[in-house]
This record gives sequence, C-alpha cells and structure tokens, in this order.
Amino acid sequence: MTNDNFPIANFLDTNALQGLVSQKSDTGFLPSIDNSQDGFGEAELNEINSEILKSLSINVPKQKFDAFFANSLKLQKIKGKEIFLCTTSNFNKKMISDYYMELLTTSINETLGSTHKIHLSVIDKELGVGTISDQKLPDNYIVNKAATVKKMSFSINDLRPAGNEVMDSINSRVMESTKPVKTFHHVIDRKKTFDTFIVGPSNNLAHASATAVSNNPGKAYSALYVYGGSGLGKTHLLHAIANKILSSRPNLKIDITSATDFMSDMMAAYSNNDIVSFRKRYYEDVDVLMVDDIHMLKDKKGTQEEFFNVFNELQRRKKQLVFTSDKEPREITGLEDRIKTRLSSSLVVDISSPDYETRVSILKQKAIEENIFIPDDVIELIATGVKSNIRELEGSLIKLGAYASVFNVDIDLETAKEQLKINPDDHQKTVNIETISKTVSKYFNVPVADLRSKGRQKDIVKARHIAMYFCYYIGRFTLVQIGDFFGKRDHTSVMHGVNKVKGLIKTDSEYSKVIYEIESQI
Repeated sequence: MTNDNFPIANFLDTNALQGLVSQKSDTGFLPSIDNSQDGFGEAELNEINSEILKSLSINVPKQKFDAFFANSLKLQKIKGKEIFLCTTSNFNKKMISDYYMELLTTSINETLGSTHKIHLSVIDKELGVGTISDQKLPDNYIVNKAATVKKMSFSINDLRPAGNEVMDSINSRVMESTKPVKTFHHVIDRKKTFDTFIVGPSNNLAHASATAVSNNPGKAYSALYVYGGSGLGKTHLLHAIANKILSSRPNLKIDITSATDFMSDMMAAYSNNDIVSFRKRYYEDVDVLMVDDIHMLKDKKGTQEEFFNVFNELQRRKKQLVFTSDKEPREITGLEDRIKTRLSSSLVVDISSPDYETRVSILKQKAIEENIFIPDDVIELIATGVKSNIRELEGSLIKLGAYASVFNVDIDLETAKEQLKINPDDHQKTVNIETISKTVSKYFNVPVADLRSKGRQKDIVKARHIAMYFCYYIGRFTLVQIGDFFGKRDHTSVMHGVNKVKGLIKTDSEYSKVIYEIESQI
C-alpha cells in the first residue's frame, strides 16, 4: 500500500492529469490515472517508481528484492492503461516474469489505483533506456548496435580468450564455486536443504531415506549409509538432514564430521592423554552423528577400533548415525569384517549419475541460485555434454556465468560450445535411430527386428518403449520419424511409450538404473 505522505498530487500538474483530485479515494488508493498523452515528467515517474518499489519491498524477501528490484527495476512511462518498465538483465526479466509478476501487478495497482497492462523490457544498466554501450569489446567480436542487450548480435570470428589473466579469473571462480565442501564439527551449510536438492531417478531412494531419517532421527532407521561417486550429492544430503533436524528438533546435538577428522580427533586425544574427553564427546555429547567419506577409515586399525565402539554405543543409546562413502560397505578394502557388518546393517542406498532430465533440472536450479541467465538451448547443451557428476555440471554453468560477467555479454549456443569445448554435432552424427535401437537390442538381448515388429510380448514392448524414449530425448528425432522406424506406428503411440518410460523412471529406482546404464552406452 502506498504511503499517506506520497506527494504525487503536489507535483503532477501536466495536461494529462487535469481534473485529478489531489487526495486518495475512500478505498485508500490514489485516483485512477489516465496518462494517455504520456505527460509524466522524469520527477513524477521517479516518485511513482519509488512507491512501487516500496510496496514490493514489503512482500518480497529482502535478498530477492535487492537482487531483482532495488537497483534494477525502472519505470519508463505510463500511457493510458499501459505501464512500461525495464530491468537491467535478461535474467532479472525472466525471474520477475516467472515468479514475481503477480506481486508486481499488485504493487502497481495499489500505487496507481487502477489496473494497468505491464510491459517489461531489458535495458543497459549504465546508459539508460534505449542505449547501448560504446565500450570497447574484444577484437574478436563484431557488434551490431541495437536497443537492448538482448538484441545485440555477435559474429564470433574467434572466441579465444582475450588474455590469460581474464581466463585465469574465470577459472578461479569455477574452482571456488565447485570445490568439494570441507565440513567441520557442528558447522552446517544452511544452503544445502531438501528444497534445493533436485530429486531424480538416480537419487530418489536416497532422498526418500534421508527425508525419513530427518523426520524421525534414531527411530525410522538408526543408521543410514549413502554411497556413490564423487560430486553426486551425498554431502548435500548430509546437510539437508542436519538442517531439517535443526529446524524441527533444535534440542538435538548434531555432529557432522569426516572419517579423516574423526581420526585426527582420536590421535589428538591420545597425544594429550585425554581419550576420556574424546569418548565423552562421541558417546554422550551427540544425538546425530554424520560421518562423511567413511571409506577413509580403511587400513587405520586403531581408528577402526574406536569407531567400532562409537557405533555400538550410539546404537545402544538409540541415536542416529548417517554415513557416506564412494562404495558400499562390503567393497571397502582394508576395513575389518566386523565394521563392514555393522555398516551393512544400516539402510544402504546409492546415488548414481543423474539422467538427462535431472541434469537439466539441476542446471536450472543452480542458475537461479547463482543469478545466471542461461537460455534453455544452452542448458540442454550442457546437460547433453556433461554426464559424469553434478560438480562438473555446475562448474560448466559457473564458467559461462563468469564469462558473461567478465565480457558483459549474453551467452548463446555458439559461445557455450566454444567455451565448454562441447560439440554435440559430432556425437549426433553417430547417434541415430539405428544405433540407439542396436544398443537397446544388445542390452535386452531382443533383436532389432522384434523392436520394429508388431510384437506385443512384454519384454519386446519394454525394450521398444525404452528405445523410443532414447530416440526422442537423446537422438532428438520427431515422433513421426520414430514411429516410421518402429513399424510405421502413429505418433500418439510413440508418445505413449515415451511417457510410460518417464513415469517408470520417477517411481521405480531399479528401472531408472537400467535407463542410466543404457544411456551411458549410447
């Protein structure tokens, strides 16, 4: 709601405002404004803009308000029942349009007292409306001037770095943003929550198990063991559990550590002849113990002895234990059998590499967190080209964001290909409907001829649907092209098969593993 002292009537005396009363109506709104002649001066527009922002600041969280509105949203003009605003980046425009348009509409209506059609555009932050910077860009760009950053077109003759210093700066940002998090006792990363954890077929069981543990620590599963490759989200789940318990059970004592730090604590205790304090800390002063990278205990016999005692004591006291590792317990060499047995008695779940759709979702979430505007075709490029782990996936996004920031340009598909050294065309030359079908055929031991036939046996239908799924999402073939190959089927039959696979991926963890295994062979 606008401020009672808002002095709009004191200085808006243009011809377009003749007849307006100088007070608010009984509803509390300012009089309805019909500025059909676009008669507002800069001072009037600035004052209205200030009131809109003031209203927004009440309803938008401060961090988001500062990021997307405070120094970014500018009122350009009001014409009749239309209001024209601009913001300083494509990312801001997308965020406002997707998430804050309703609040923005409400703030405008409250400020002006009537409904207006909103037009939101992008301008150059430094030079104002309708201008483009004349700053010197690298010689490898040819710039065609246009009204907005979005309309700037670049002919990329050579996207080689403008200098080693610049690229070193970009690479350092990537390393800083994607380096593994080192956790210390009682330090919980508040950003790593279940809300920011992207769930997909590669991690849905681990996510569900972690959620159950966080809701009932020490009761649902007394010990949870999550294993998988580096950079797949195991540590994120640890902190998500801790954050959830911290919010719902703040009286519980949570200790996040690593196997290496556990060993260091034990050695320090022995050196100081104070093993009593060490045992008190791990036996009595903890309700939830989380140990990251438990496989690092291998070949450490003294540490394994103390860990064995801690495990038994905390289970006896019905406390919660959570472990992560790069492999399941029985596969860890150099670990005593009795410890393998204890760890195997936990609820053991794995996290595998994310599938294509999950990779896309992770990239979009990370782009929002980092305030990076990346077009969908670039998101899809990264998701197609980077499959190994989430850390590498996010690193690619951070690199493009840093590049865009350093050179003050929007990222397009060609720039992304050059900077990330990804050329999907080479892959697509070898990936066609035939090669996909042969890969699926080999995996299920079902002849390609059967996949293309009218056969309705269960194993054939399953393999056929999976082949269709990969042809659609990996090969990027049309429904008609896929239908023609698989027995001249109608496009609706193909879509049914693709959707069935998508549904099973989300609900069946074993099925999703099969999908990932086949994808890795294509």
